[in-house]
Amino acid sequence: MNVGPMTFHELYSRYAEDVYRFAHWLSGNPEVARDITSETFVRAWTAPEEPRMETVKAYLFAIARNLYRKQWRRDSRKETLDETMADQRPTPDQAMVQNEEYARTIEAMKALPEIDRTVLLLRAEEDLSYQDIAAATGLSIAAVKVKVFRARAKLAALLKPKMGEKV
Repeated sequence: MNVGPMTFHELYSRYAEDVYRFAHWLSGNPEVARDITSETFVRAWTAPEEPRMETVKAYLFAIARNLYRKQWRRDSRKETLDETMADQRPTPDQAMVQNEEYARTIEAMKALPEIDRTVLLLRAEEDLSYQDIAAATGLSIAAVKVKVFRARAKLAALLKPKMGEKV
């Protein structure tokens, strides 16, 4: 930035306190305000465009504000980590049980007749209405309701632990 005969030191001496006050007012943090002030003058001095002398202060404030907003957007995406928060991932034992339950459920679903699997999946997984399922399968709405009810009952019976089986 070439502002006539003014040197960087003169520019900084003349406007640094104003830019710092503005950045401190925006951020409420003296360290952040110092960083914004420094970066503002670096960007102003290395900018390819040359502001008119009467707008230098406004130009510096615009840079400081943009830097603050950029910092705020970056910081707003960060979350404070709660050190006491438990790890939400399943333990290896839990993962094994979940995988076994999933495999067992898939096998039970395969044991259902195709039309039962279809209506059950359309209702439970796709969250379709009985009317939409009827339209998709060519069944009446009453038949779909009965099929879904019976498919759920069959699946529950297939998944119920047998006598002597571990739960």
